[in-house]
Amino acid sequence: MSLNKAIAQGKEHRKPYGKTSGTYAKSVDCTCRNHGSCYWCMKNRLHNTRKKEYAMMEAMKEQG
Repeated sequence: MSLNKAIAQGKEHRKPYGKTSGTYAKSVDCTCRNHGSCYWCMKNRLHNTRKKEYAMMEAMKEQG
C-alpha cells in the first residue's frame, strides 16, 4: 500500500517530524536519526561501551 493510500484510509500511524510530535531533535538535526552521529544520540548509544572502557582503564591504572 502506498503512503498516500495509507494516509487516506487512516492506517498511517507514523508521526511527522516537528515540534508538536515530540521528535523535534530529528527535525532540527539531520544526523539525529536511528544510529545517528549527532553527539547526543552517539553518547546514549555508546553508554555501556564507555562504561566498560572506563572500568578497563581503571583496572590498568591499579595494576601499575
